[in-house]
Amino acid sequence: MKGIILIGFMGSGKTTVGKLLAEKTGMQHVDFDEQLVIELGMTIQEYFGLYGEKAFRDQETKLLKRYIDHEQIISTGGGIVLKPENRQLLKQLAPVVYLKTEPETFLSRLKEDQENVRPLIISKTAEEIQEIFEPRIPFYEESASLIIPTSDRTPESIVQEILEKI
Repeated sequence: MKGIILIGFMGSGKTTVGKLLAEKTGMQHVDFDEQLVIELGMTIQEYFGLYGEKAFRDQETKLLKRYIDHEQIISTGGGIVLKPENRQLLKQLAPVVYLKTEPETFLSRLKEDQENVRPLIISKTAEEIQEIFEPRIPFYEESASLIIPTSDRTPESIVQEILEKI
């Protein structure tokens, strides 16, 4: 089996589902946000503060190009689809799974996850976060070869559906 790339908004479950997929398939799991923290030598929030979003997106692209052909499970960052170059790269791959999550669900998950500070949503209201999410929807859909709804589902059921459909 070729690798699986997970895309979706913050709080959609990419890391959780990615780790479970790795367990089930025996493949390595790479979380792009975690990998970038290691490679950049600082948190994503610190990098955003020093260099800005564009520079961060460029780092994501470099990482995507490096890992694109590996047989592994990749959990991307929520904004990887913002760059047209990344969407083109993702469309060349299969399968790219969009973990489609309703705003109520990811807002609840983000509120509970105090460990992972996300620079784009610090001190934003639910409405402001949704305004970040909505323009991304067509990019997620365009990039995906498979769309899996995740709201009100367990990670195990999501993994099972992914494995059945690929």
